[in-house]
Amino acid sequence: MSAEQERISSAHARLDRERAAAQAALDTALRDADEQRWHREVAVRTLSEQVSRLKVADEGLCFGRLDIEGGERAYIGRIGLFDPANDCEPLLVDWRAPVARPFYTATAANPEGVTRRRHFHVRGRVLESFHDDDLHVTPESLLAALGAPRAETMRDIVATIQAEQDEVIRLPHRGVLVIEGGPGTGKTAVALHRVAYLLYAQRERLSRQGVLVVGPNPGFLRYIGEVLPSLGETDVVFATPGELFPGVRTDREDTPGLQALKGGLAAVDLLREAIADREELPGEPVPVELEDVTVPLTAPLVERAREVARASGLKHNEAGPVFRRALVDVLVPPALDLIGLDWPELADDVRRELARHPDLARAAARLWPVLTPERLLADLYAGRCSALGRPELRRDEPEAWTVSDVPLLDEAAELLGTDGEEERRAARERREAVEYAQGVLHVVDTDAEIDEEELRAVDLVHAEWLADRHTPPDHRVLAERAADDREWTYGHVVVDEAQELSAMDWRLLARRSPNRSMTVVGDLAQRQAEAGARTWHEVLDPHVGDRWCYRRLTVNYRTPAEIMDYAARALAEVDPDAVPPTSVRRGEPPIEVTDADPESFRPSNGTFAVITPNGPLTPRASKGLEFDVVVVVNPEHMSPPERYVALTRATQRLIILHKTP
Repeated sequence: MSAEQERISSAHARLDRERAAAQAALDTALRDADEQRWHREVAVRTLSEQVSRLKVADEGLCFGRLDIEGGERAYIGRIGLFDPANDCEPLLVDWRAPVARPFYTATAANPEGVTRRRHFHVRGRVLESFHDDDLHVTPESLLAALGAPRAETMRDIVATIQAEQDEVIRLPHRGVLVIEGGPGTGKTAVALHRVAYLLYAQRERLSRQGVLVVGPNPGFLRYIGEVLPSLGETDVVFATPGELFPGVRTDREDTPGLQALKGGLAAVDLLREAIADREELPGEPVPVELEDVTVPLTAPLVERAREVARASGLKHNEAGPVFRRALVDVLVPPALDLIGLDWPELADDVRRELARHPDLARAAARLWPVLTPERLLADLYAGRCSALGRPELRRDEPEAWTVSDVPLLDEAAELLGTDGEEERRAARERREAVEYAQGVLHVVDTDAEIDEEELRAVDLVHAEWLADRHTPPDHRVLAERAADDREWTYGHVVVDEAQELSAMDWRLLARRSPNRSMTVVGDLAQRQAEAGARTWHEVLDPHVGDRWCYRRLTVNYRTPAEIMDYAARALAEVDPDAVPPTSVRRGEPPIEVTDADPESFRPSNGTFAVITPNGPLTPRASKGLEFDVVVVVNPEHMSPPERYVALTRATQRLIILHKTP
């Protein structure tokens, strides 16, 4: 441990020296008034990018080590660094370098010459722990690894990768890949290692766009949270379905009936109706007092303006300015009628007066309000839904968001658009900055007396970069920027327990992955959500047609045969034709007890869970997790899918506890 900490500390010390040198050089370049202006701009540009790169590299600088057959060793990190005592000796190998490839791609089935892969768990600059993947796995060591006590988090996801799984990991398919398999078949391990493989094979694209991993619950994400960083990748966003809309984090569940209503595609039409309902007509004429007359803004006039705005094809908020201009247009003729004159010059005067009239502006804001997704849904749940024929949506706390609300918020954002004012201001400011920078470069270029073969400022510095030079750089890692941006599109998306997602959830994910590069992991037999998938065709065909690939895992590496045989009874209730996965090892048969204390079964070491119909650990909350010893309380009060999930979480012992009221 101390030797590894020393290596990591040396890498950080080297990084500090390089960063300090780059910053000093940048400061000098900024102060150097004697240097030609364009030379200085080139130096500032290059050094600024170098300083930014070195700042970002500090987080997770060194994350692993490779031991290669023949005694070679390489430490893998976010950037490459050389030993200060020997510039030919790498202190740290850039994860994108060819020598780092096995860190992502080697498995027990294909070790690629690696004898050991070591993963570092570093907090700040302190090595808290590490663990090794032994890639020379024998049948005996495989069974030993599978039978070993589980840790609190998933770690050794590749030491036990077998040929069936490895084929899926390396599958060349670039689109949507569905990995289905029963409990314990290693679906999640395969999906995560496939992402690690893709991070190397498609590193340029994925390092720019990042990866989104969607899991069923926070406990599951904590369980797998160390896996991808330990494989060298920190540009990963982990989220539950209740966290996929920026600013909202919820695990509150609707009733099954509301889940089905909100999760179905009819919810899109409901949102469109709700938006149309906010594009109102006045109940009474609105008086607009002009200099000479008061013209009434009547419902028929507003309806004509509304038709113009809707016919524009713009989204609601984006059509607001169209609606306001149309109100002006429809009010000019009646205003001229009241004045009693129809001169072109007078019409222009009336139009200008109406365009800046506060009464008309207030009326437009009320009749065609700028809406946020949150406001639209809150108003809907506060009572406007009754007018749309959906009284069951009403609730006392309109903004107490549920998991099923998240895709509706996202859909509403898509339908509403923005009012565009902030974007227009930012675009105007940037356009002015670029125009100014172009002028500066033109002056520099025309003033300089250089021969034709000499590089000019305009050859190396472009106006866009010069305009952005004084914009504070965003040093957040990609995952932080992506999580805060609803319109961020990811290079790859992983969806675990995908059978639980609704049609509306899939619409949200499709927007996050326009290139449709996804790994979809699930088991239809374990579906618990009312709005969840019944077939993969049902949820995927609307987004990718038949251009998706399916692989099924059939070997259960987690659950002993005796426990799997017991759980197969619940599987038969879910689907009489379903075939349970084949367990590779045997263990203790489950035991059934009555009115015992669940804590009496807690092992002296290893992990332990008590799964009950109503919490704190329910079958739904236990999805994707595994424990050495599991007590399932009153499984007869669970639905067959819930029972199947609960009975297949144990890796060593299963106790079925029947508690009388």
